Amino acid sequence: MGEIAGLPYWEIAFDEQGRPNAADADALTAGLPAQGVTDLMMFAHGWNNDRGQATTLYRRFFEQVPGLLPGGVAPGLGFAGVIWPSKRWADESIPGDGGGGAAGLDGAGAAPSDKALVADLADVFTAPEQRAALDELGELLATRPDDPAALARFQALMAELSRERDARPAGEDEGETALLSDEPQAVFGRFAQAVPAPAGEGGAAGLGSAFSRLWNGAKEALRQLTYFEMKKRAGVVGQQGLGPLVGRLAATAPGLRVHLVGHSFGARLVSFSLAGLPDPGAGRSPVKSLLLIQGAFSHFAFADALPDDRRRGGALKGMARRVDGPLATTFSVHDLAVGKLYPLASLSSHDDAAGVADALFRWGGMGHDGAQAVPATKVPLGPAGQPYQLASGHFTNFDGDAVITVGDPPSGAHSDIFHPEVVWAAISVAGLAKAP
Repeated sequence: MGEIAGLPYWEIAFDEQGRPNAADADALTAGLPAQGVTDLMMFAHGWNNDRGQATTLYRRFFEQVPGLLPGGVAPGLGFAGVIWPSKRWADESIPGDGGGGAAGLDGAGAAPSDKALVADLADVFTAPEQRAALDELGELLATRPDDPAALARFQALMAELSRERDARPAGEDEGETALLSDEPQAVFGRFAQAVPAPAGEGGAAGLGSAFSRLWNGAKEALRQLTYFEMKKRAGVVGQQGLGPLVGRLAATAPGLRVHLVGHSFGARLVSFSLAGLPDPGAGRSPVKSLLLIQGAFSHFAFADALPDDRRRGGALKGMARRVDGPLATTFSVHDLAVGKLYPLASLSSHDDAAGVADALFRWGGMGHDGAQAVPATKVPLGPAGQPYQLASGHFTNFDGDAVITVGDPPSGAHSDIFHPEVVWAAISVAGLAKAP
């Protein structure tokens, strides 16, 4: 156990199958009653390169909490950080952390090459055939042949990374199949149009320029494919790992109030933990609030009926009832990762121009417009101290367009989350904003 801002803090690591580190889980289970914790705020990160970066994220967020509480009082409050194997591409920055695209993989020097960026994924794609695919993908991005067959080969190699396809949680219905099944030049062309061309690249209409743009799109398609794989992994870790652990905590610490917070794919992880939570039956769920910060998964996940097929529900249909309190999301138009690239991966080349808007809505993410096809209230993300009207069992979609604004392409403001307004939303949803 450690401390953040004078409050007890634990970290719990999970592997890709959702198995918790036994020592971490035991320390948390024993530590909660020993420290007198009655309210536990559990945060799951999105894509991060290593445990150190995840810990830094948690500290930047949690250390703001006591200062925003009425009188700075936090009796019985504790924090926990979920550590799971995900990966942020090394050319993407987190606002305010001083890293990202301006630095090399070691944190200094020139921006990493495309080949180095792909090679850096080897610690999360560990199977021999995946490592071999990464080597060839990196070489193709380094050489960028003016050859349609090379683009087709690149797409085929992308499929080699999708080994977790059969491990997705039951009820999953989010489609990235267009990435691997559509004609490669069509797929890569869509992504080339969605992201700015690298600095210095001309707009000449020659064949070489056309292939250069397609290879830029191929890189972004690969980025999205790797994130889709981690998105699926987040669901597995949530349902197979975090959910059962929360059930264990509730069994050993009766009356414990758990407040789940997740960012990006971590929002998906904590959401799917509800499906792995032991059914509370006639009793009340230990999960007392849920906050999804720029969630990178379907905005229809909790829907009882999908807008395009009323006979079917979202992957988490009925799971909102396992939160004995309010549910909330943040969203921002400045989040390019969720608002543009995420649905683009599922957009088929067969969607005509008139249907693109509908297709983008069909495949949209929580971080773009909040929870959809569920009872929800939309309110602006307000300053710390502003009261919110939050209802148990009801979604509140916090509009962060004026707050979550900073970030460069391709992800935009996806990770611009360390604002007092966002922390205050977490405090409010958890019911900790009441005067002592």
